[in-house]
Amino acid sequence: MIFFLAREQNNMFNLRINGIFLIACSTLLCAISLATTVDYDANAIIINGERRLIMSGAIHYPRSTPQMWPDLLKKAKDGGLDAIETYVFWDLHEPVRRQYDFSEDLDFIKFLKNVQEAGLYAVLRIGPYVCAEWNYGGFPMWLHNLPGIQLRTDNAVFKEEMKIFTTKIVTMCKEAGLFAPQGGPIILAQIENEYGDVISSYGEAGNAYINWCAQMAVSQNVGIPWIMCKQSNAPSPIINTCNGYYCDDFKPNNPKSPKMFTENWIGWFQKWGEKRPHRTAEDSAFSVARFFQNGGVLQNYYMYHGGTNFGRTAGGPYIMTAYDYDAPLDEYGNLNQPKWGHLKKLHAAIKLGEKVLTINATITEKQYGDSVYLKTYANQATGEKFCFLSNAHNSKDAQVDLQQDGKYYVPAWSVSILQDCNKEVFNTAKVEAQTNVYVKKLATELGNTFTWTWTSEPVEDTLQGVGTFNASELLEQKAVTVGASDYLWYMTTVLINDTSTWKNSSLQVNTTGHVLHAYVNGQYIGTQWGTHDKLSFIYEKPISLKQGANIISLLSGTVGHAHYGAFFDMATTGIVGGPVKLIASSNTTTLDLSKSSWSYKVGLNGEAKKFYDPKFSSNGVQWNQVNNVGTGKPMTWYKTSFKTPEGTDPVVLDLIGLTKGEAWINGKSIGRYWPTMVADNNSCSDKCDYRGNYGADKCLSGCGEPSQRFYHVPRSFLNNDTNTNSNTLILFEEMGGNPINVCVKTITIGSICATVGYGKTLEIKCPDGKTFSQIAFASYGNPQGKCGSFQVGVWESSDSASVIENACIGKQSCSVNVTSSTFKINNQGGNDGQLAVQLLCDGSDPEIGRVQKVKNHEKLSLNESGPESEL
Repeated sequence: MIFFLAREQNNMFNLRINGIFLIACSTLLCAISLATTVDYDANAIIINGERRLIMSGAIHYPRSTPQMWPDLLKKAKDGGLDAIETYVFWDLHEPVRRQYDFSEDLDFIKFLKNVQEAGLYAVLRIGPYVCAEWNYGGFPMWLHNLPGIQLRTDNAVFKEEMKIFTTKIVTMCKEAGLFAPQGGPIILAQIENEYGDVISSYGEAGNAYINWCAQMAVSQNVGIPWIMCKQSNAPSPIINTCNGYYCDDFKPNNPKSPKMFTENWIGWFQKWGEKRPHRTAEDSAFSVARFFQNGGVLQNYYMYHGGTNFGRTAGGPYIMTAYDYDAPLDEYGNLNQPKWGHLKKLHAAIKLGEKVLTINATITEKQYGDSVYLKTYANQATGEKFCFLSNAHNSKDAQVDLQQDGKYYVPAWSVSILQDCNKEVFNTAKVEAQTNVYVKKLATELGNTFTWTWTSEPVEDTLQGVGTFNASELLEQKAVTVGASDYLWYMTTVLINDTSTWKNSSLQVNTTGHVLHAYVNGQYIGTQWGTHDKLSFIYEKPISLKQGANIISLLSGTVGHAHYGAFFDMATTGIVGGPVKLIASSNTTTLDLSKSSWSYKVGLNGEAKKFYDPKFSSNGVQWNQVNNVGTGKPMTWYKTSFKTPEGTDPVVLDLIGLTKGEAWINGKSIGRYWPTMVADNNSCSDKCDYRGNYGADKCLSGCGEPSQRFYHVPRSFLNNDTNTNSNTLILFEEMGGNPINVCVKTITIGSICATVGYGKTLEIKCPDGKTFSQIAFASYGNPQGKCGSFQVGVWESSDSASVIENACIGKQSCSVNVTSSTFKINNQGGNDGQLAVQLLCDGSDPEIGRVQKVKNHEKLSLNESGPESEL
């Protein structure tokens, strides 16, 4: 008997014969997993001969935890996805050349197995350049210092390193049986990433490089198609694909290739000091529907779960720790409703036409007014049809009469999907999925305040100018730190003989670093930082110099290295080249110190001594009780302990009151924090018009607020003991914040809302483990407002609340047919009603979502007698 794929941990060996894997098992019984063939044409991905449309979503394994993976993947599957896309992160897996790490949250093999166990395919984007708003684009920093290297071009040194890593990843996947021909989940692989955006900057070397990439990838013999994103000249047989907000007009460079939308940007990322971007469910669905309307075969959400940039993985510079991306699953893994539910309904609707859309159907298109088109896919052999009725106008709604196939109302900037071309099964602008309102609640069992201790960052050596090596120039920071730390000390000594000239002077530093702290003769002078739109700055502060030797100590900090653009690897950081100058008070005399002898030290002493790890921070470290002396000081470490919050709700740290630094829970970094980076007060609005092309500056919120105040603490970072203070929180506070208001909160469901039109079905659900406990609002009639501010309209059914109570209270999920008979209305006017509800799940604060039933007119109940003309 032939067995495919299996790779067990027990005694088993593989024998490959003619491309088929034979597995001999140590037991009598082995699971059979059939090999999967993957092919394609212009109309379909063909899996085992079955013609498919593929819905995919990006979930990056290091932006979550192994404990989170199964739940995230289940929710992706439940949301109607067929596949999961992930990058492979070279910098994490090979932090030191030829020293590899695939443990714990870096176990991408386990992640891909979880993908398959969830019943999903995988799209593996090996890159190994990933962009991804990831530090240095995912390249390990040691590449930068290899002699003769130039990244992402026809460079022998780089190509050799890239090939070695790519081959290692492919080999690991083969050994684990993860490619589809082995019975694994991987149906597509990607080499390079968005190189078409920068290829012109590299000239002919860029074209030679992309051809080499294609040849190297194909030579890996993985048995599945390879793709390149945004690469119009991708060499055959590589499939070029589209990334963006909209890809309906994209055409592959080979007419035999399928049309793939490998990054549908479902939202956008944030930088420190920026507002929160939001892409509506309506526009997201419009983008997807238009893509499949125009012949799309595969589309992938970037991101489906954005997650968290733990540690120092965020790129940029100035990209935040949260990588929520307004994705269907939020940073913590909760359903981002209504986006998740609306897209789920969209996926199901499109799949109704899969058989017609994936054949060589007869396609016709007819225009019905301004920007309104009906596209029909017809199977001439069977007569089966499937239609998309779209209105791409950004303001004008449309009434379309399709004669025998019915009349349809198509709002502006929407697509109606018509099964059999005569039944609307979905419209992208008609959102009927529930809205989830989440709240952050203080974990009261932990107490209101923590007991803090503190210790200063040891700086005695660096303030005396003592480093680990010297150079007579100002060096580039990443070349020196090689990714080991955000920090680099630059130190020099200046001999002053003429105090009358130099006693009162200024220190001027030109830097491409992101933060600068300055000390003169052991005294703190001040701090300055750049912003995401100004990546270099000039630091200038008055100083007082003494007769003889004066020690200048400069601490340069980075907040993520450049990750995108032509030659991004060559972007300088730190005080490289300077100049660093002393300017006499008269402004007529300057002294350039740039070519002086500089002493260097990488990182903080607290980092080297692992102050952040409770296993080490108790050894020889003097922790002092926090008082007025212990707070507000820059370069300070803080420590406290707390219990694990009860339950399973996601956990966050509220770091209000701090300035900038990094936080660790039980020795694991939850990332950089910077809650004093506050967004400006411009361009936010409670209203968001989904119509018209989306951009990252549209539909913003968070004006006047910290870009990020709350920081995700995965429950797997916490100890299981909920009775004692078993968790240690350690902060490195760089600029002098106060931890007194820091607290732990949990994220729970506040309320659930939905608005459903007549003839449709209300379907709402509490999170697992919770049931509906209270009605905050329920009205069938013509309710007004939105979730959190619903109002009763001119009329409603007096049975509204009782119907919802009977159907939903005490249950995790419920459904209600929205018809006049359901709400006991015999009057004809009830046939065009609408149902709006807002319910609480058990454990929710009853004050959450409390609705005042304010109305502009006197209510008329249609269950009572009354002339219809009064409606």
